[in-house]
Amino acid sequence: MSEAEQAAGGREEIWLEKYRPQTLDEVVGHEAIIERLKSYVERDDLNNMLFAGPAGVGKTTSSIAIARELYGEDWESHFLELNASDERGIDVVRERVKSFARTSFGGPNYRIIFLDEADALTSEAQAALRRTMEQFSNNVRFILSCNYSSQIIDPIQSRCTVFRFAPLPDDAVEEMVREIAGKEDIEVTDDGVDALAYVAGGDMRAAINGLQAAAVTGRVVDEEAVFEITSTARPEDIEEMVTRALDGDFTAARSQLDRLLTEEGIAGGDIIDQLHRSVWEFDLDDEAAVRLLDRIGEADYRITAGANERIQLEALLASVALDN
Repeated sequence: MSEAEQAAGGREEIWLEKYRPQTLDEVVGHEAIIERLKSYVERDDLNNMLFAGPAGVGKTTSSIAIARELYGEDWESHFLELNASDERGIDVVRERVKSFARTSFGGPNYRIIFLDEADALTSEAQAALRRTMEQFSNNVRFILSCNYSSQIIDPIQSRCTVFRFAPLPDDAVEEMVREIAGKEDIEVTDDGVDALAYVAGGDMRAAINGLQAAAVTGRVVDEEAVFEITSTARPEDIEEMVTRALDGDFTAARSQLDRLLTEEGIAGGDIIDQLHRSVWEFDLDDEAAVRLLDRIGEADYRITAGANERIQLEALLASVALDN
């Protein structure tokens, strides 16, 4: 039975875990950061660390790889992983974190506590965490992962070495997609790889999940399959919609928007994200690009605050059309 057939039958592994890098050398796209982390591991001398950056760029993978290289096959016994967005209160720090820290004597010089999405911890929990980091500094190292380091209180940041993970470059995403497709015997076209890199936007997790979802159909993974399975608008459709608005043709731009929302089923927030990524691809002078970005930001804020996404997007296009 082929890999695709197994996936369709629900018996295939989740590729995201199946192909998760096992060592720091296998982590792609962050060569400078990885070299620094490898030097800590080689000296067996970790600091407390804060990994900041967008989703799917290797923060959790790097943390697990560090534990694997330090502790070998027994790494899970010396590595506590908590998702702070699920367990974000002070009780988590007082109970689970302190309990693990108190038992971290004997064996390795220190054990690792990994707090994923640490920016979701309440301020009280962060204050308690700061005291725990001080109390158990002899036998525990903390790795905190977050999307926004500004949400981490200064006393914790000052106790950590900060590593800032940028979105992965498209070539790194494309290389991994081709490697997985080859191992899974999946036929993927060049435009399919390009589409996966575009959809991912630097998020390796999104690219791998998109590849697996597209492969389950048993068809060739091409551009059409990727955009269909990920419910993402084609860049040219976004460009056409904005170009018509820039030409002053609001009716045509609104018609294109309606097709994306209704026929394609694309969420308004996703259209906003794609608009933001495409601004500099239009033939706009700096002043016009700044005005467009300002309106995109305003529409994004209102949609996030609960306003009707169709009305806000139509107002955005109307505003652009009136300016031209």
